[in-house]
Amino acid sequence: MIQPQRIRQLNRKPVRDGRYILYWMQAAQRADWNHALDYAIQTANQRRKPLPPVFVLTDYPQANLRHYTFMLEGLAQTQRDCAARGITLNIIIGSPEGVIAHLAKKADTVITDDGYLRIQRQWRKGVADAIDCPLVEIITNVVVPVETASDKENFSAGTLRPRIRRQLAAFLTPMNPITLHSTLRSTDSLKESICLDDIDKALKKMNIDNSVPLSIIFKGGSSEAQERLKTFITGKLDLYGLNRGDPSLDIQSHLSPYLHFGQISPLQIGLAVEQPDSPGKAAFLEELIVRRELAFNFVWYNPRYDRYDGLPHWALRTLNFHAKDKRPYRYTLEQLETAQTHDPAWNAAQMEMVITGKMHNYMRMYWGKKILEWMASPKDAFEQMLHLNNKYELDGRDPNSYAGVAWCLGKHDRAWGDRPIFGKIRYMNAAGLARKFDIQAYIDNINRMKSLS
Repeated sequence: MIQPQRIRQLNRKPVRDGRYILYWMQAAQRADWNHALDYAIQTANQRRKPLPPVFVLTDYPQANLRHYTFMLEGLAQTQRDCAARGITLNIIIGSPEGVIAHLAKKADTVITDDGYLRIQRQWRKGVADAIDCPLVEIITNVVVPVETASDKENFSAGTLRPRIRRQLAAFLTPMNPITLHSTLRSTDSLKESICLDDIDKALKKMNIDNSVPLSIIFKGGSSEAQERLKTFITGKLDLYGLNRGDPSLDIQSHLSPYLHFGQISPLQIGLAVEQPDSPGKAAFLEELIVRRELAFNFVWYNPRYDRYDGLPHWALRTLNFHAKDKRPYRYTLEQLETAQTHDPAWNAAQMEMVITGKMHNYMRMYWGKKILEWMASPKDAFEQMLHLNNKYELDGRDPNSYAGVAWCLGKHDRAWGDRPIFGKIRYMNAAGLARKFDIQAYIDNINRMKSLS
């Protein structure tokens, strides 16, 4: 049974007697642990109508070959996993508004998953306005629905945490998969659907930026995500509470790319991590649920989440006051992108991102703080952080990414002592890295990885 708080009506159009129930898969790119797909199956069973799921492969701002390859690797598996449930997943190239509005002409109802960024919300609004039947959004990409957790933008994790915890027992619950009735199953694809047996061939059908190479570490797909989850729980979770901040030890779960593309459910992860009696459990659930969903709260309630002027007023005041302070070093975007700075720790963090498509969370904080210190203005720093993050990170263009970049400039943080350039923004330096862990070991690891790439 899907909780009513997970159901959002995106328009007020009446249900009609169409040929099928249309399921529009977009952000939750998985066949299992997917409330939206299960709700669509349940609706199809109740109305005795076929269910043609559709994913729209479209031009996404700042996405490149690295992102599309990872996504299509996942979608190829999702097609196979859907087939195992008696469902044919169609992949159609085009604009979501155009493709879904066209297919909705023959639908009783359109059901989709939850999207939080501006472009995702624009797609859903465009479809909701264009079609003549209901568009229902099912919330499946967070554990506690954002609007249930809070009705406003929260200042910090400290204010959202108690709100999340009050609701958690109602939402951190197992799912019972729903089976599509056998009489409604079909192996027929829509004529516009493309085959993902050959991903390279599918990629050539689109005009994709190929300037960023594929990750040397990450491969897309729910099975890859499940394997990483298993490895994390059995070999890393016990150490997570004490050692997650040490980039030389590789204690991270590495699940963020899979969460970003919806290839694994945060609910499944949360329930799996909750089961073992591990000293690292509480720390990981804090990151997975409270911190991650604080980022979703940010992008949902702050329309300027990806703009410099979307930072807190106190942070803007102190940054702008110090905007003309003399910088000890100044680097161009090209120098940053190619890791040509005087700071070996920063260079290693940048290269980790360029090579693998992911950066250790602690190093990402340091990386952002140094960009603030080296760019001509805090506004330039904010924009270059977003540019580099979204270009190279597999989990870029994500609520967590926007919140993480904003955190480097004061979001979800408090004012500290005033200093040049940073003002009252939290400061980080290389000496602090050396005090906390073996930074040279991290640098050596990245250099070895670089030599193999």
